[in-house]
Amino acid sequence: MAVRKTYKLFIGGAFPRSESGRSYPVHTATGDFMANAALASRKDARDAVRAARAAFGTWSAATAYNRGQILYRVAEMLEGRHAQFTAEVAAATGDRDAAAAEVDAAIDRWVWYAGWADKIAQVHGAANPVAGPYFNLSTPEPTGVVAVVAPPESPLLGLVSVVAPAIVSGNTAVVVASEDRPLPAVTLAEVLATSDLPDGVVNVLTGRVAEIAPWLASHMDVDAIDLTGVTDAGLAVDLETAAAENLKRVLRPAPASSDWAADPDVQRMLALIETKTVWHPKGI
Repeated sequence: MAVRKTYKLFIGGAFPRSESGRSYPVHTATGDFMANAALASRKDARDAVRAARAAFGTWSAATAYNRGQILYRVAEMLEGRHAQFTAEVAAATGDRDAAAAEVDAAIDRWVWYAGWADKIAQVHGAANPVAGPYFNLSTPEPTGVVAVVAPPESPLLGLVSVVAPAIVSGNTAVVVASEDRPLPAVTLAEVLATSDLPDGVVNVLTGRVAEIAPWLASHMDVDAIDLTGVTDAGLAVDLETAAAENLKRVLRPAPASSDWAADPDVQRMLALIETKTVWHPKGI
């Protein structure tokens, strides 16, 4: 008899059980039972936000070069577990060839964003011309703690495509994994836990989006929320309304026709950074 695993959450670099004590079954694309995943609660969401906030100071203060090297390391470790990720994505989608291609693309996506770590400030910062004896400099800075709802249709590549741009510029993240296909996200958490990524920079919650996301949208210590993976239009409106309470930055849901294999761009990074402009007098 096969004894199936009950997967845990990933909060603050550790793998705790859900405070609720609940779990739910995860099935393959053909309806076969695979494992149990934790049903995260309101307290789990609060714990994840607390861990992300605690990690923000160190992560945002790290050099862009250091953050880029850590993302490269994540890509390297993902490549080392290629077969495992392929099997999990294939079980969720029912197409092994497409799953292998998705894992390849996810690795490339980490590398692509890692390369931007020390370039985003140069490309989207500026030394502004001003009339007067001053330097006027604009530089991008991280927004803070970002809540992310991962896209349900792309359990690995879509996940990486929303997490990597959130953290590459110094933000920390609380991620709500795909509700029906959470196992690639939990396995990615295992990769992150054994990489050089500091504890709390990425936290992964599994469970019902409709149960977890409202607590993140209304949480006063969350600075931005990415609703990419929200498929219920009514829920998306409710989440955006709750996010307005403390003026969170909101990324609205992605269209159902989104192609996660398409070439990425810098817009997701720019949506989660703020530009600070400073004036400094010139020396005589």
